[in-house]
Amino acid sequence: MASVALTTTLPSLRLRRSTTTAVALKPNRLTSFPASSLKPNLTTSISSIPNFSLKKTNLVFNRKHSSLTVRATVAPITPAPTPAPVQPWQGAAIKPLLASIATGVILWFTPVPAGVNRNAWQLLAIFLGTIVGIITQPLPLGAVAILGLGVSVLTKTLPFAAAFSGFGDPIPWLIALAFFFAKGFIKTGLGNRVAYQFVKLFGSSSLGLGYSLVFSEALLAPAIPSVSARAGGIFLPLVKALCVACGSNVGDGTETKLGAWLMLTCFQTSVITSAMFLTAMAANPLCATLTLNSINQTIGWLDWAKAAIVPGLASLVLVPLILYVIYPPTLKSSPDAPKLAREKLATMGPMTTNEKIMTATLFLTVGLWVFGGVLNVDAVSAAILGLSVLLVTGVVTWKECLAEGVAWDTLTWFAALIAMAGYLNKYGLISWFSQTVVKFVGGLGLSWQLSFGILVLLYFYSHYFFASGAAHIGAMFTAFLSVSTALGTPPFFGAIVLSFLSNLMGGLTHYGIGSAPVFFGANYVPLAKWWGYGFLISIVNIVIWLGLGGVWWKFIGLW
Repeated sequence: MASVALTTTLPSLRLRRSTTTAVALKPNRLTSFPASSLKPNLTTSISSIPNFSLKKTNLVFNRKHSSLTVRATVAPITPAPTPAPVQPWQGAAIKPLLASIATGVILWFTPVPAGVNRNAWQLLAIFLGTIVGIITQPLPLGAVAILGLGVSVLTKTLPFAAAFSGFGDPIPWLIALAFFFAKGFIKTGLGNRVAYQFVKLFGSSSLGLGYSLVFSEALLAPAIPSVSARAGGIFLPLVKALCVACGSNVGDGTETKLGAWLMLTCFQTSVITSAMFLTAMAANPLCATLTLNSINQTIGWLDWAKAAIVPGLASLVLVPLILYVIYPPTLKSSPDAPKLAREKLATMGPMTTNEKIMTATLFLTVGLWVFGGVLNVDAVSAAILGLSVLLVTGVVTWKECLAEGVAWDTLTWFAALIAMAGYLNKYGLISWFSQTVVKFVGGLGLSWQLSFGILVLLYFYSHYFFASGAAHIGAMFTAFLSVSTALGTPPFFGAIVLSFLSNLMGGLTHYGIGSAPVFFGANYVPLAKWWGYGFLISIVNIVIWLGLGGVWWKFIGLW
């Protein structure tokens, strides 16, 4: 307890009854102020003291000196404890998780169709539940895949060795190794140097600037298998800087000056470059693996590139031009772009030692990928050799490799999808599905060309329901390849066309491929226009790849 006193001097006192005087108390101090009227038996209202409570008061009135002394006993108030902050939920997103579980449970208890064994049907339930989880992402993709494998082992649908057999497949490891390459490419600055060189040479007009970015990205595509890494790590920062330099900003009405067209162009061409090379998109090797499992034929790096080069180059030339006509930038020339590129290159200076090592390693690895068949060096061995050079020289450290979470996450869910899809085929489910569809489509009495056309359109536009190219491939690629083959489509031709479309379909939405959320998130293009132009360009790509591409594939003997 603490006792405080307050003395009030009353220079001119005239007593009146029922007088209330407000007195402010301060602990351990005397405070005086005049009062106009008081009485001995007054009622005093004392304001609260911060952090103290009033326990007892004693008022003493001195007529001779016309003063009033108030003595009060106060006690400190213990402040209420601050509530602990509420920890945010760090577990799974409940609704997507329930959707995934419900999908699997419903299918699990659905009567098994004739011609399908129970084990295959249960694996299908687990597989589709996992696919829904990969689409809705209640957890990161790798975690969803581990849950799916765990359920398959716990229910004895798959033995442990079978469930985790995908981790012994070389393809997921190739993708992980390629992510480490991308780390070195971005870390050394070699990617920015290549892009700036193209802008310096071809960026004096808006159309030329667009083409310089498109073809610089195409040049890097074979070496960087992650379209997200190419788009987000190298090109989006460059595109943003160029837009700002040309006075095209978000939120001030200048989006269509240059940024809207440039963002949409770079995105739509990123799905084309992803389709042009086996190593240009993370899910492409998955197509190759499923092709090998389904028709026992291998799509090599050179096979893929040779088949894609003609329709790919045609799309890279026509798509930016078509967008330039239907969604034109108001700024037709960009004289600042080459200047900005020259300034950036001058700031970067000459190539560093690490850039030179990265360049040499890149040529070595890509060379082995191209000529590996002749030299008897497979793609994974070439990638391991390249990464070994980067690790030994310190261009990339093992600690940085361990920190590449996307690489390890991709390795996990790729391996899981490969294992489950492979055993669906071994259990006979894919052959049953193929026979069922063959009876339906075959009953239409169409040629294999028309039947294949119907199948590829169904395959392509069903991508609206997928937020991952790999999830779409894992769920539908094998089945559609099997059906098309059964209807008379040349197997290798069908596989390679479906592989190309597995990339091109990513341009439909703002979530369909890794580069989509990166460029859409720049906020230059409204969602309705993004989807509208995405559908329009999808028609352009289908016409180019199935029309001109079909002629080219006939010429090189694919059908």
